[in-house]
Amino acid sequence: MDNAAKSQFRLKQAEECLAMAQALFGLNFYKGSVNRCYYAIFHAIRAILVLEGLDKYSKHSGVTSAFHRYYIKTGKFETRFSDVVVDSFDLRQLSDYKDFFILTKSEAAEQLANAREFVSAFADYLANLP
Repeated sequence: MDNAAKSQFRLKQAEECLAMAQALFGLNFYKGSVNRCYYAIFHAIRAILVLEGLDKYSKHSGVTSAFHRYYIKTGKFETRFSDVVVDSFDLRQLSDYKDFFILTKSEAAEQLANAREFVSAFADYLANLP
């Protein structure tokens, strides 16, 4: 599979995770929604990295670090997108692993809105590459 096909596959994964996040949110499963929001963002980042020959990271920290280095520091994406990645990761970690962690509807709604914007921006970026 070539890099363009991998990129499209990963973007599709991001979109599927986003759809799952929306469905889980609608069922009041906020922790599951936040989990899927993070993975939507993660797969969107990986879609860009593979297309631009930067797909050499096996850990989440490597993927997010590469995003910051190659896309935030260079100005390809606004710095607020870096904050979205960090917040999404942190909230997913808390909701997945911390006992008795309570996630509010408004926190989950904010994550869902951020993930939607993130995936949309990345899809637009990919669509406009030469």
